[in-house]
Amino acid sequence: MARIELKLPQMGESVAEATVTSWLKEIGDTIEADEAVLEIATDKVDSEVPSEVDGVLVEKFFEVDDVAKVGAVLAIIETEGDAEGASEETDESSDEEVEEVDEASVEELEDNISAAKETVTAPVADYSDSERFYSPLVKNIAKEENISLEELETIQGSGKDNRVTKDDILNYIENRGSKQQAAPETQAAPKQDITSGKPVQQQPIAQATQAAPVSVNGQDEIIEMSRMGKLISHHMVQSVQTSAHVQSFIEVDVTNIWNWRNRVKNEFQKREGEKLTFTPIFMQVIAKTIKDFPMINISVDGDKIIKKKNINLGMAAALPDGNLIVPVIKNADQLNLVGMAKRVNDLAGRARQNKLKPDDIQGGTYTVTNVGTFGSVIGTPIINQPQVAILALGAIRKVPAVIETPEGDFIGIRHKMFLSHSYDHRVVNGALGGQFIQRVAEYLEAWDGDKEI
Repeated sequence: MARIELKLPQMGESVAEATVTSWLKEIGDTIEADEAVLEIATDKVDSEVPSEVDGVLVEKFFEVDDVAKVGAVLAIIETEGDAEGASEETDESSDEEVEEVDEASVEELEDNISAAKETVTAPVADYSDSERFYSPLVKNIAKEENISLEELETIQGSGKDNRVTKDDILNYIENRGSKQQAAPETQAAPKQDITSGKPVQQQPIAQATQAAPVSVNGQDEIIEMSRMGKLISHHMVQSVQTSAHVQSFIEVDVTNIWNWRNRVKNEFQKREGEKLTFTPIFMQVIAKTIKDFPMINISVDGDKIIKKKNINLGMAAALPDGNLIVPVIKNADQLNLVGMAKRVNDLAGRARQNKLKPDDIQGGTYTVTNVGTFGSVIGTPIINQPQVAILALGAIRKVPAVIETPEGDFIGIRHKMFLSHSYDHRVVNGALGGQFIQRVAEYLEAWDGDKEI
């Protein structure tokens, strides 16, 4: 009998961990090769982890809602016969690696154990009580430095989703002593009124704003937020707290695009087997505009700006359950209209069927959201971190408009829409943000009505 480790596979270039959402197999169950053993969730995408072999599930190392790192052993599957990498071989190899220890090393070890027993007098902090994720390395450093959970919660993280990294906690420890010494000096002398010379009564420092308590009566229903709902809520609040949101708006005449699409959509569907919506048209124009204004395709890392080489457009999509997901069109500037239409339809279809892969939502550099799907004319979207801008497409409406011609102005019925551009004013000023959507509008209004695909 061989014992095979079932490990959490790599699911994307930036995915480092996943949450176990459910076990599809229990200990003692027979498993076939490629059969799903458990379900996991990473950011917004749910996936299954299949077995690579036939066998029986004999051990599970993670429970539901536990977080596992990529490469972590999730379970043990027992198979018939021998297999490379089985845990039996690991046990044998570990026995072979045992080295002889001289008496001096034994005495040193005993001294270290005695010192450790004398040092550890306070109870060890239980960091599992926190809703914030801390890596095992960060927890070990915090324990060694006697950092309480309350103190650990105050450390600002520079990692993904504000997670505390090794460098963050080491920098905190380095500055910890100087801050503690500076504290008494700050409180030393009370302030005095300049005119009277009398001490001024100190006002208590206002604590961080907390959500107002919600009263609940017997007729109210309490609904637990879904896992995805909690993630979205966290990301939205984090984005507002991170970026200085500013909006610019512009109205666009898309009559030429409206008429052109109506003319070619049936032929396009017969030839390509794909529907031609407005989304790929807008995506192609936006990708072209980003090439004109590459400083909109950036991210912020502390005091540094990261200029992205690839143009990867996020396409916000509403799911049937009301949640939101943002699949990414990689290298959007390299796709023609046919390729863009097929890519948009593929991602939108798999999003509705909950079949997106983790890599499908990774690596976005700029996001587009179609608020016009629900009839909204204008929107003020929240930036999808760590990006610095997002564009909302309003509903296309037939409106009376002034049409300028060489023979004079007259009133006509036109198809118009609003573009709403939210951008991070820390790094994108009003000129760049406004010029960007102005160029998008110019490209849309100049659409060739005789264009063939």
